[in-house]
Amino acid sequence: QVQLVESGGGLVQAGGSLRLSCAASGRTFSSYYMAWFRQAPGKVREFVAVISSSGDSTYYVAPVKGRFTISRDNAKNTVYLQMNSLKPEDTAVYYCAAAPYISTSRADYAYWGQGTQVTVSS
Repeated sequence: QVQLVESGGGLVQAGGSLRLSCAASGRTFSSYYMAWFRQAPGKVREFVAVISSSGDSTYYVAPVKGRFTISRDNAKNTVYLQMNSLKPEDTAVYYCAAAPYISTSRADYAYWGQGTQVTVSS
């Protein structure tokens, strides 16, 4: 069982930066692939980025590649999402999630946080 709690969301102007954190409970955090998803109003929840259990491999959806960076600290049971050059279209609730293997499909993620709101003003 893994419990996830996101933090770090907020209101930022276009071009600004935010860093999201996701703190995990449980002794098996380092065995999970960790991902960030986001859900904008009226839209389906979409994949943003994933990081391998060891942290040596990452993958991003095209619209955020080069602007967002996913990382993890297994000693702190925490995964991060550094978001730079934010755009109004990045506005969404951001969720972290855990899975035993790499996937971009939300159906493969058994554990989810409650989400944190990110709002980017133009």
